Amino acid sequence: MSSHRLLPVAAIALATLAQAAPELETVVEGLKTPWALAFLPDGQFLITERDGALRTARPGGKPGAPIAGLPAIAAVGQGGLLDLQLDSDFARNRTIYFCFAEPGADGKTNSTALARARLGEDLKRLTDVKVIFSQKPKMDSQLHFGCRIAEAPDGKLLLSLGERYKGMQSAQTLDNHLGKIVRIGKDGSVPADNPFVKTPGALPEIWSYGHRNSQGLAFDEKGRLWQHEHGPQGGDELNLIGPKLNYGWPVITYGENYGGGRIGDGIAAKAGMEQPVVKWVPSIAPSGLVKLKSAKYGAAWQGSFFIGSLKFGHLARVKLDADNRPVEQDKLFPDAGRMRDVREGPDGLLYLVLESRGRVVRVKP
Repeated sequence: MSSHRLLPVAAIALATLAQAAPELETVVEGLKTPWALAFLPDGQFLITERDGALRTARPGGKPGAPIAGLPAIAAVGQGGLLDLQLDSDFARNRTIYFCFAEPGADGKTNSTALARARLGEDLKRLTDVKVIFSQKPKMDSQLHFGCRIAEAPDGKLLLSLGERYKGMQSAQTLDNHLGKIVRIGKDGSVPADNPFVKTPGALPEIWSYGHRNSQGLAFDEKGRLWQHEHGPQGGDELNLIGPKLNYGWPVITYGENYGGGRIGDGIAAKAGMEQPVVKWVPSIAPSGLVKLKSAKYGAAWQGSFFIGSLKFGHLARVKLDADNRPVEQDKLFPDAGRMRDVREGPDGLLYLVLESRGRVVRVKP
């Protein structure tokens, strides 16, 4: 006779439910190269498309017509209309922020820019559009725009900026915005406590430097800023960002030149340069970043970082211990498609933007 204790039917059902794997559920489709997602108070989504369209959509519905009022956008290469962020007081002021590839007056150069605007109540037009930051210098490049926005608990805006590929050496100098994270006020002003405000020759917006191409930027529940960035071929990084710190690119890296061969001195560490909290070799090409606050998926996922992979089309999960050491790493939803953005919705669920499939999907617990 078996010694296994028989479970009541209800207990068996609960055990089965607890073991069920989360699934992806399509909530919006029919998008063209979507890049970023925000949640409007009425339950609709606000979505950017890289080619230069800003649209709304209801869960289960089709994308709306493009919203009018956007500035000129250089939709070239990796550039276009990129990240999107609602103001923390959006319900009152209708303010949004978006970053994009801003064309130069010469028609050849461009740079990452950050704009502020008001979204009309009818969701058809932006008004009071103002560019509050423009990366210097503009370059003749179609690569490495960076372009993630995060609002700090104190209301300041942080923006990640790529080094535009051609400007990799400039990531180590402070007279430009290439390969930097910048911090500004919501009106574009420079906060007086920025770390390089009094440094001769340094651009005062700079918060941190030595970055390559960052497409993930988010604050955690303690108000700490986290960022991830693309390595060249291997060496993608998850970093804890602090003011005035140098994150090393291109002096130190865990990657190598495309096709092989070391970069610079081929070193991965140097005094005065920060080490990543997590590194990926080979590269996953990260895009989108959130640290999950919700308990909707259980204790194992709560407090984990979720990061989209453009290269492999999966969702990466990383959990750190109290000393910021990685203790768990998973690859979820393999072959879901190029994952451009990852957000936690007001309902506590994860939403993923699948760039290659033109969809927004929800992770069902």
